[in-house]
Amino acid sequence: MDLTTTQQVLIGGLGLAVVMGAVVNKTNFCTMGAVSDWVNMGDTGRIRAWMFAIAVAITGVLILQWTGLAKMSMVANNSTSFPPYLTSSLAWPRYLVGGFLFGVGMTLGSGCGNKTMVRIGAGNIKSLFVFAMMGVGAYLMMYTNFGYHVFLKWMTPAFVDVSSFGASNQGIGSIIAALFGIHAQDVAGYVVGVLLSLALIVWALRSTDFRGSFDNVIGGLVVGLIVVGGWWLTAGPVGQHWLSDIDFMDTPPAAPGAQSFTFVSPSGQVMYFLTAGFKSKLVTFGMMVALGVVIGSFLYALFTRKLRLEWFSSISDFVRHIVGGFLMGVGGVLGMGCTIGQGVTGVSTLALGSYMTLISIIFGSALTMKIEYYRLVYEGEASFFSALVASLADFHLVPSKLRKLEAV
Repeated sequence: MDLTTTQQVLIGGLGLAVVMGAVVNKTNFCTMGAVSDWVNMGDTGRIRAWMFAIAVAITGVLILQWTGLAKMSMVANNSTSFPPYLTSSLAWPRYLVGGFLFGVGMTLGSGCGNKTMVRIGAGNIKSLFVFAMMGVGAYLMMYTNFGYHVFLKWMTPAFVDVSSFGASNQGIGSIIAALFGIHAQDVAGYVVGVLLSLALIVWALRSTDFRGSFDNVIGGLVVGLIVVGGWWLTAGPVGQHWLSDIDFMDTPPAAPGAQSFTFVSPSGQVMYFLTAGFKSKLVTFGMMVALGVVIGSFLYALFTRKLRLEWFSSISDFVRHIVGGFLMGVGGVLGMGCTIGQGVTGVSTLALGSYMTLISIIFGSALTMKIEYYRLVYEGEASFFSALVASLADFHLVPSKLRKLEAV
């Protein structure tokens, strides 16, 4: 049976995602867990795995571009398709605010979008509620005027058009080349990519604990390679044919084209799919990826007998996860991606905005963890404000003399 190009891309994405779901479950690759290990215990093993995944993804994208195996920016009918990362508009307020909200949300919701899918596959009922609320938040941002009135109306005037000073897009190489009058912006991008990926690989491998952990090494390697696989699938020969086959006057909720793994916008697309009456043409690459991660995680949990049902421990636990899911949906769309969507997929393109979002996600998550720590340790005497000040002092963002709580 001959498959259409759309079917090839969707089935390919599903297959890659099944592998990711199984590997992430097995290795416990978790971006929120990485931040938690680092902030609470000083353990950098999982954050090195995350950075290793980024290095692998950057290297893979450079190879795809250098060899011509993928065309990362495609145009059809005068409309630029995905990826959205390399636009000339540096929307820095949405990256910072969106990333921060997502970071707070993933901490409250016990995991990022990818981890939510993995937990669902492993039997975590709480994560179904997190996914639903993430979908509600994403739906409001993508398909209603909520995002414009609450955020973009006041943010947009602050956006910076990098083409105004000669950069072809917001890629770090392009911006550096424009600032220093270098004409070969593509070459500058390759140089930046090689240097950055090498620096991240060296930093990750410097740790004997990381090198000695099979799970951390394999988790980072596989996640990075699968993100590269997503780029090849959607921006390679099949992906370019897929784009040319689409009538852009009648597109699904997320236009096809060069894209890779992300998990927040697909939750909003699922909500759109449900409200639109299960129309098959609305099935997107992102939706298939989310489904594939659930399936892969489920299969791993089933065959290793690690399938466990988990429910909320209290009303406050329920509220915490509901709020966390909603913030992930809103923040993920505003920041144009999650810890995978921006934190691996986006940064692999060397887009400056992706790095802004990544840093903001880590900060939002780390700050929330610190505040929760102080509220727990000083239960009954620590207000939210005093816990916030103490947390900011720990990060050297306010003078330590302002803290009313002592570090424990």
